[in-house]
Amino acid sequence: MIRLGAGRLDRIVAVGAHCDDIAIGAGGTLLTLCLARPGVRVDALVLSGGGGEREQEEQAALAAFCPAADLRLTVHKLPDGRLPAHWEEAKAAVEELRGQTDPDLVLAPRTDDAHQDHRGLARLMTTAFRDHLVLGYEIVKWDGDLGRPAAYQPLSPEVAERKVRLLEEHYPSQRHRPWYDREAFLGLARIRGIESNARYAEAFAVTKLTLNLGG
Repeated sequence: MIRLGAGRLDRIVAVGAHCDDIAIGAGGTLLTLCLARPGVRVDALVLSGGGGEREQEEQAALAAFCPAADLRLTVHKLPDGRLPAHWEEAKAAVEELRGQTDPDLVLAPRTDDAHQDHRGLARLMTTAFRDHLVLGYEIVKWDGDLGRPAAYQPLSPEVAERKVRLLEEHYPSQRHRPWYDREAFLGLARIRGIESNARYAEAFAVTKLTLNLGG
C-alpha cells in the first residue's frame, strides 16, 4: 500500500450534518492530527442541533476530540432530515465557513452517503472548497451504504479506544440507538485497519485528488 502525506497541516475544516457525525466519521483522525500538531486550527460546522442538548454535547465532544487545538465550532438549527428543503440556508452556512478559512484539509461526509442530509452537505463542500483536499468520512447505518474507500488514516490502538470512549461519554442522547455501540465503532475501525495493513483505521472517499509528484 502506498502511503502519501498531505504536507504541513495548519488548518483543518470538519463539517457534519448532525451533531456526532464528525466524531463518528473522523474522530480518530482528528485525535491523531491534533495530538501530533498542538495549536492546529480546526473550524467545525454542524448544520443541525443548535440551541439545545445536542449542541452542548457537540461542544464538549469536539473539545475532547481536538485536544490542544484552536477549535472554532458553529452549530446551526436546520431541521434534522430536511436539508434538501433548506438548501439555501445550508449553502450560506458553508459559504460563510469558506470565507473564514483556507484549510489544508477538509473532513466531510461522502457524496454517495445514503442519508440525504449527509449527501447534500457533501455536495456543497466539493463546490465551496474546490482547490482543497476533501476527505469523505463514512458513518455506518442501516442503509448498508458502506463502499470501497480510497484513503485510510491508520489509528493506533490507543487512539481507536479513546475514540470509542469519547463517543460513549459525550453523546448520551444517542445511547438508545441500536447501532450506537462499541462493537460497531471498533468493528468498522478493525475492518478498515485490515484493508490498510494496520490494526485500526478510519476510511475516506476522495472525489478528486491533484498530485504534485515533481514538487
